[in-house]
Amino acid sequence: MNKKIITMIAIAGAIFTGCGSGTNNKNVADENTIKIGSTFPLTGQYSNYGVSTVNGIKMAVEEINSNGGIDGKKISLESLDDKGELTDSVTSYRKLVENGAAAVIGTNTSSPSQAIAEASQADGIPVITPTGTEESITVGKPNVFRTCFTNPYQGDLLAIYAKDSLKAKTAAILENTASDYSTGIADAFEKKAEELGIEIVAKESYGENDTDFKAQLTTIAGKNPDVLLLPEYYEKLSLITPQARNANINAAFLGGDGWDGILKTMDPSSYDVIENSFFTNHFSIEDTDPKVQEFISKYKETYGEDPTAFSALGYDTVYIIKQGFEAAQSDSNEDRCAAIKGLNFKGITGSFTFDENNNPKKAASIMKIEKGEYKFDSIVNPR
Repeated sequence: MNKKIITMIAIAGAIFTGCGSGTNNKNVADENTIKIGSTFPLTGQYSNYGVSTVNGIKMAVEEINSNGGIDGKKISLESLDDKGELTDSVTSYRKLVENGAAAVIGTNTSSPSQAIAEASQADGIPVITPTGTEESITVGKPNVFRTCFTNPYQGDLLAIYAKDSLKAKTAAILENTASDYSTGIADAFEKKAEELGIEIVAKESYGENDTDFKAQLTTIAGKNPDVLLLPEYYEKLSLITPQARNANINAAFLGGDGWDGILKTMDPSSYDVIENSFFTNHFSIEDTDPKVQEFISKYKETYGEDPTAFSALGYDTVYIIKQGFEAAQSDSNEDRCAAIKGLNFKGITGSFTFDENNNPKKAASIMKIEKGEYKFDSIVNPR
């Protein structure tokens, strides 16, 4: 390949890197619609998250279209299944862009969300992950946003809750060293807990494919902590929590938003093992805000079940795009990204603005599992 061709490719790459000023020609060609793409795990081990999120997205799209769309243009939604896998997530993202998406929503877990965020730097279209919590996803990427809070943010809030509400003096941590989600929450919790005067009496770990946690839990049980942090997703939690109680750990369990969905995973006969568990979340069905209750009622009518926080985050994400696109000075990616960045948004999952790294600045709901139900416990603010 000669130098002239290399130079031309380099220039082209520079033009389309970051939150570019170009528009998506395939999208502009249809003057009556705006195409939004979504990629989530609709099958596989994280499908519980993906289906819930996409349900919320679809409901928002239908509402917006029935109320005139975005600046009079109807939303055309294309939803793909990435199975929660890195390669599939990037493949889905690229297909959505090729098909003319003006914005992409996705995906659920952090590593695939990170992969999409990196891939999007060649296009510059707005990308929003509703639930990807790894801090680095948005850093240095002006076109990438998130609707949820980050892993370190959750760790801080859980330590504050343990100190202020549970009056914990000692804590133990069991983390998945193969998961950025788990270690991100664990490290922040440990640092904040020690700052607040909570003694970390044990910090144990395991690998991604482990299913037997007896050795780690036996060590933790010997320390008799007031709280045990379990920063994991619901599938693994359904294995860990029964083993923890069998190891005679009576501590309150703490966790991040990955706990949302555990009741669907566990048999009701086992609900007693997760009694007295608390986790950070973005939304509560017990919220009395009329707007939230209207969302819950419509979701139940549409899907026959209560929405999860993932449903609410997906729903809010579509409205972030709508408000950002309508506030933009033009249809360029650059102006749309800038408009989203400047939003003062009020949604189902709270009111917030975006910080310097495109993360929402908002409080968290603490949910308690009680008699096989998620119960709203309190609101925790950072400090």
